[in-house]
Amino acid sequence: MELEGDEVDAPELIGDLVAHRAAQRPTHEIVRFEAARLSYGRLDEDANRLASSLGQLGLARGSACAVQLPNCPEFVVTWIALARLGVLEVPVSTSLRGDLLAHQLRTAGAEIVVTTSEWARRFEGIADDVPSLRRLVIVDDGPVDAAVASDRFHDLVRAGSPDPPRVELRPQDPAVVLFTSGTTGPSKGVIRSHRSNTVLSRTGIDLMGYGPGEVLFNAFPLFHANARYNSVLTAMLVDGAVVLHDRFSVSGFWDVCRREGVTAFNYMGAVLMMLFKQPALSDDADNPVRRAFGAPAPVEIFHQFQDRFGVHLVEVYGSTELGIATMNTVEEFRLGSCGRAAPAYDIEIHDEHDEVCPRGVTGEIVARCRQPYAMFDQYIGMPEATVEAFRNQWFHTGDRGNMDGDGYVVYVDRMKDCIRRRGENISSWEVERSIAADERVAEVAVIGVPSELTEEEVMAVVVVRPGQTMSAESLLDHCQERLPHFAVPRYVRFVTELPKTPSQRVEKYKLRTEGVGTDAWDRVVHGYEIRR
Repeated sequence: MELEGDEVDAPELIGDLVAHRAAQRPTHEIVRFEAARLSYGRLDEDANRLASSLGQLGLARGSACAVQLPNCPEFVVTWIALARLGVLEVPVSTSLRGDLLAHQLRTAGAEIVVTTSEWARRFEGIADDVPSLRRLVIVDDGPVDAAVASDRFHDLVRAGSPDPPRVELRPQDPAVVLFTSGTTGPSKGVIRSHRSNTVLSRTGIDLMGYGPGEVLFNAFPLFHANARYNSVLTAMLVDGAVVLHDRFSVSGFWDVCRREGVTAFNYMGAVLMMLFKQPALSDDADNPVRRAFGAPAPVEIFHQFQDRFGVHLVEVYGSTELGIATMNTVEEFRLGSCGRAAPAYDIEIHDEHDEVCPRGVTGEIVARCRQPYAMFDQYIGMPEATVEAFRNQWFHTGDRGNMDGDGYVVYVDRMKDCIRRRGENISSWEVERSIAADERVAEVAVIGVPSELTEEEVMAVVVVRPGQTMSAESLLDHCQERLPHFAVPRYVRFVTELPKTPSQRVEKYKLRTEGVGTDAWDRVVHGYEIRR
């Protein structure tokens, strides 16, 4: 990977990187929040002071500290402080509470949680289920009603020493535990090293051609890899800046980009489609954004999106475990694919026997590192799951895809999202793409629901665009023009919104739990005929 300028010499440990930048440009605002700014100098000193105080509270190299915060300056300060101490950081979703929250804290062995006064009460009910938990750190001044002892974040910062902690760390040491969404079982904690995080960031830099002065925008949460390593750490490496919001606003997105001088942004889930389905304006292309990268980039709107907004889209494939595993580049791009193997990986498509599939045949996407410590180390506290994921010396992603003769990978869907109906395998992603092509549809999720004939039936859960109307029959008429007969949904549910993760991915497990229910329209009951 070719790196240029100061990035070549930038330290590999993020704590050292911040100190390096603070010595160069202490007043530079590296992170711009909605109503706050964080300079390198302030970040460097506050992180040292917090690390000092957390050390006095007993956190040391190898211990674990959880963080449940919205995107805010305190989150970034905590991240750098824990990295300098060699403490395993455990960012957890802001939506977690009860048993799911207890599971993640218990699995990671978290001793301290950094959170808000509002969310402190969540830990009162689970304290007995998390034996390691002994203290909360509260980032605001609100009243705290919790059974766990607490300290105030800003008191700890004021009381701590401005000198950096004396901890010898290696790039391959574990840095963070990022929990996956547990849609098929308990969520798994992905341990990533300092080096794997830097490799992830530098892969994105190389892919996007980022340079000094870049302004990156991200509204995804800091408890996910995307905002942390493809925006914040990336901006630090290229000596740019990052604009972080706590919520994604479709209607206000381009105004933010213009006001902040954003040059690039990341997308996931339904972000591109949501932006594209906003009413077209004459000044849509009047914005400073040059490029955006992520997945998916729907084929049906790809060129129109680029032309309308003047933004070059780059599609990749990756995961919490891998980072960026495949990528299209500016020079080498294939529409509909997520690119070829990134420099750090070998990629293959395997069948159910772990044999390599012929080119063009769909199987499981598997990956193997070309360089040490480029991907995650293990699932914390889950040795059996780790061994199973790495069986036959390949990491098994659980994603289905195929590879063409030139090595370009086409993502099909999650293996658990493959719907089996009367002997046919149906890709939920392909059905969703066909339905989303209807201009009346704002969003759609397709799932399999139990069939009285065994296997499954196809159900579409649809959000209609404001001001539009749609009947189930007209939706199926649309599907029949685009899908094979066996893939046309039997059930249609109209909802006002889809359940989503903070990264805008649809939580299909919630839809599966709800099932057909009483509000789904059934084409069999209504006598709707399918053409064959």
